[in-house]
Amino acid sequence: MPLLKSWVESANTPDTDFPLNNLPYGAFKTEDDEVHCGVAIGDMILDVTALEEAGVLMASDEEDEVFFFGDWTEFMGMGPAVWTAFRANLTALLSDENGDAPELVPFLVPQIGTQLVMPFAVSEYTDFYAGKHHATNVGTMFRGAENALPPNWLSIPIGYNGRASSVVVSGTDVRRPWGQLKGPNDDMPRFAPCARFDLELEMGAIVGTSSEGMVNVQQADDMIFGYVLLNDWSARDIQAWEYQPLGPFQAKATATTVSPWIVTKAALESFRTSTPERERELLPYLQEPGPMLYDIELEVTLAPEGKDATTIARTNYNEMYYSAAQQLCHHSTSGCSMNTGDLLGSGTISGPEKENRGSLLELSWGGKEPLTLDTGETRNFLEDGDTLTLKGHAQGDGFRIGFGNCEGKILPANEKPHA
Repeated sequence: MPLLKSWVESANTPDTDFPLNNLPYGAFKTEDDEVHCGVAIGDMILDVTALEEAGVLMASDEEDEVFFFGDWTEFMGMGPAVWTAFRANLTALLSDENGDAPELVPFLVPQIGTQLVMPFAVSEYTDFYAGKHHATNVGTMFRGAENALPPNWLSIPIGYNGRASSVVVSGTDVRRPWGQLKGPNDDMPRFAPCARFDLELEMGAIVGTSSEGMVNVQQADDMIFGYVLLNDWSARDIQAWEYQPLGPFQAKATATTVSPWIVTKAALESFRTSTPERERELLPYLQEPGPMLYDIELEVTLAPEGKDATTIARTNYNEMYYSAAQQLCHHSTSGCSMNTGDLLGSGTISGPEKENRGSLLELSWGGKEPLTLDTGETRNFLEDGDTLTLKGHAQGDGFRIGFGNCEGKILPANEKPHA
């Protein structure tokens, strides 16, 4: 598919994240401090809430005030048929063939200087461990190359239930957590700020329609509304002491940052690709009827406070061993309901080379091989004042489908809590 032309001129440049082919969904604060739903187009935001109020653009013929509260959650639950029709209407409104374009200019807001907020209400959050290169690297560090992958890893998408309350939008500062730490030479743990704070480069899949009971892989894919970039901030030293036998807990509860724009499956359709060849045949319920992954180029930059950023990792979403649809399918096997607004983290996305590793744990090999930044400074793990930025886009023919930045700055730990 070539670049679709819009009357919004900034949407027609090959380096924009937001051409007419994309049309991602977000939320922003107006000059009156109200929250409105918006669609990114070039360097502008189309005010969907205001268009709904004016009767120009409705979610459906049967529903009004869907966007009144500046949140896409209700729309997400309306299902694929509504999503498709609404996207078609949006595309027609913003196309360069729309003769009524001048009437829509007042509904455009510049992205620069506009505060973006969470575009949907996170119902529940589940994080997976579904990148083979990441799992192999971490397992090799702690168990040796012979036992890098747990026995179940090639058969099942491993995950854990996280904290929905920890999910924040890009631009939100992240404070270094406190926790129990115990070094290998310590007799007892101590309570102290995390000293091995880390990022994890992930994609997040957002559930649109809810379910009751188990769904198959195709049904799971149909339920997914769209995707965001996701940074699963991780306290490695807290995790090392707490994770046996039940896995991550407080080490993953500090924050989970997501990019502000939800990129729909429709925008990513032409970038579908298959999961890798299986080393062990999956059980029938997890086998995919077609390509369920996406070719999305990803990178991470790290900027010390007041200094330029260094690109520390580049990889691709197509490195995942399990797709989001497989993860959602497996999640439903217990019979638990999947709800509108559920967020699924992919797991850290790493590739085969060192520069493809999506966490500092891997890049510094557990802190033993410090990473040198362009500024000359080194990092084993993240320091206070560091700003981490995740970026991603799918590259088309003369255009790209971008997500906007997923960014967070680390603040020092608070004073020690009172006993």
